[in-house]
Amino acid sequence: MDKLTHFDSNGNAIMVDVSEKIESSRMATACSIISLSEETLKCIQKGEIGKGDVLGVARIAGIMAAKKTSDLIPMCHPLMISKCTIDYDIDEGKSNIKILATVKIVGKTGVEMEALTAATVSALTIYDMCKAIDKRMVIEKTFLLKKTGGKSGEFNF
Repeated sequence: MDKLTHFDSNGNAIMVDVSEKIESSRMATACSIISLSEETLKCIQKGEIGKGDVLGVARIAGIMAAKKTSDLIPMCHPLMISKCTIDYDIDEGKSNIKILATVKIVGKTGVEMEALTAATVSALTIYDMCKAIDKRMVIEKTFLLKKTGGKSGEFNF
């Protein structure tokens, strides 16, 4: 197991020094799944949620969240994100929405946390916009699906 890098020799939490690292192209895709009632899913698809375009608003929220990750998670470096996309895979049979957040940069540190934050906030936004009609929604299985670039190379779940 690799040594944890967010602690100094005295056990104090630190921000990792990336100043000597070489910039490289990096990408991460995270997934979050929200399960909801069939009725709620149909209302989202038909645009019948009173608060507006659920998936459109959730997409914007996810992108905004990726850009604000360093404000939310201690020790995350502020990153100049070059691309962020939020895509949805609706499964009517399972009555869920799979959220796929992909973030890209050219930089000295990875974008896994930005992708995970984007997927999570997108799911939370869907929950917020639909909670008046469906209190049994469940946000589940948030995980890193893929990452490329950096010293550790490629990862696929």
